[in-house]
Amino acid sequence: MLAAAALNRYSSPDETPQDVRWMNAAAAALVVVAVLMLLAAGLLKLGRLPYFDLQRVQIEGDLTRNNLVTVRANTVPRLYGSFFQADLVRSRAIFESVPWVRKAVVRRVWPNQLRVTLEEHKPAAYWRQAHSEDQLVNTFGEVFDANLGDVEDERLPTLEAPANTGASEAAHMLQMLRQLQDVFKPLGEVVTLKLSDRGSWSLQLDDEAQIVLGRGSDEAILARAERFVATLPELRRYYPAPLSQADLRYPQGYAVKLRGLTTLPDGAAPPPKPQSSTR
Repeated sequence: MLAAAALNRYSSPDETPQDVRWMNAAAAALVVVAVLMLLAAGLLKLGRLPYFDLQRVQIEGDLTRNNLVTVRANTVPRLYGSFFQADLVRSRAIFESVPWVRKAVVRRVWPNQLRVTLEEHKPAAYWRQAHSEDQLVNTFGEVFDANLGDVEDERLPTLEAPANTGASEAAHMLQMLRQLQDVFKPLGEVVTLKLSDRGSWSLQLDDEAQIVLGRGSDEAILARAERFVATLPELRRYYPAPLSQADLRYPQGYAVKLRGLTTLPDGAAPPPKPQSSTR
């Protein structure tokens, strides 16, 4: 019994010297690394087989500004690698560099294909900034470059922003445009929405009427616009002339200028302008 107890004590794993345990762990780790290296080398060699060379690029999507022949000619020759080696991030960037392409999703299809799904920009408005060339804003409020001649027949409204306005402000202006279009629909179409350097809003309707909305929160701007549109029919009962200008910055009302309307008697000349003098 004593001999058996002594044997169990010396053969217990807990009594294995620490240096032996470290050597066993290191050996196991080396075996794992060697297996992984062999697998990597095998996959690398497998990936170089001609069977896995890219043989087909399938392009799909609802395309209206591009055609598949043009997209394929401008992108596929720039792709390289096999099914395993193709860089999907770089491939996506190649497709998104095509004019009018907003987003590209690139997937591998076993064993030697790529499937590309394209989404095009849908223009919502022109984007105009001082000292910059005109661009376009898509329906997501994103500014992008494109041939403006492609949309010259679409009667897009214009967003005019101060210089160096960020992309987030483009989305904000597009949202305001959509809300103001709904408000001013009884009067006509909003063709231009402008935001000044000082944060003042103004717009122009399709009959060239100019509306100054002023500064304030979006809610305050919309409230002024709604009040103006709601009360303008009453004004037109007495003054039916077409609207030329309106200034909505007054706290309790607004000022308007009507085309062809004057407060002078027929044939009377306007009073002379006062002469300035210095003392």
